[in-house]
Amino acid sequence: MASGPFIFPDKAKLNMFEGATALLKTGSANYRLALVSSAWTPANSTDEVWADVSANEIAGVNGYTTGGGTLASVVLNQTSGTVKFTSAAFVWTASGGSIAAWRRGVVYYLGTLNGKVNPLVGHFLGDSTPADIPATTDTNTLTVTPNASGILSAT
Repeated sequence: MASGPFIFPDKAKLNMFEGATALLKTGSANYRLALVSSAWTPANSTDEVWADVSANEIAGVNGYTTGGGTLASVVLNQTSGTVKFTSAAFVWTASGGSIAAWRRGVVYYLGTLNGKVNPLVGHFLGDSTPADIPATTDTNTLTVTPNASGILSAT
């Protein structure tokens, strides 16, 4: 006789992500959002840490900082069986010139977790076409807002 699917209780789902050595631990100011150029082709089966991606980061000048910006208001919660990891929008202001054009945003944890240095959380296209997001010209702001379903959502 075949068994039915394994069911994860809602609170168990949240507990799998939260914890001292979990990738999505909240209450931490260690999550970064970095911007990379179209030169990076994601290798989702092998990319694991920021070092796998960082060579393709846009230049850290004119308001953009190398390594990306620190995400604020990081939240991990569970509602109706869906675990959601998200943060506040991040804003860069171009100063002294333009922030370079970029293709993907990469979220990673700054630090060591489970023996991995700066493990990746994930990445997203800035434009679903896909196309580069144009340079942000001097004095203008570049705002990256997480999707309504969060940076990561698991049901």
